[in-house]
Amino acid sequence: MTAEPRSVAIGDTVELMLVEDLTRTRLVQYAGASGDFNALHTDATYATEVAGFPGVFAHGMLTMGMTGRVVTDRWGIENLRSYGGRFRAQVWPGDMLTARATVTGIDAEAGEWRASISIETVNQDGEVVFTGSALVAVRP
Repeated sequence: MTAEPRSVAIGDTVELMLVEDLTRTRLVQYAGASGDFNALHTDATYATEVAGFPGVFAHGMLTMGMTGRVVTDRWGIENLRSYGGRFRAQVWPGDMLTARATVTGIDAEAGEWRASISIETVNQDGEVVFTGSALVAVRP
């Protein structure tokens, strides 16, 4: 195996604006694409009067899917080896989301160099709405 990659270093960080103004239309589009028509995400009356929320909110997997772009835009989908995360707070229509990915480790595994990535997505108020991690193949 060749020497450790120079194309990436521990501490490297990339940031990406995911959405400037999340719309209810986008929530409904995601519901259609995913098949998840849970009324909490699509029916304001249900969300407020039945469930007691201030309104509809984004599917967690929509947030996770948008967040994944910070990894795939930088390292390429073909290099993604794993991706996972945890939903920390609800995402509401009108929210602006920004994701940050930071390289936390570089190791040789399965015959290739891989970088461990820590991921965090925040809203316009700096509230963390998603945290996660990814593993990507990197070139020497």
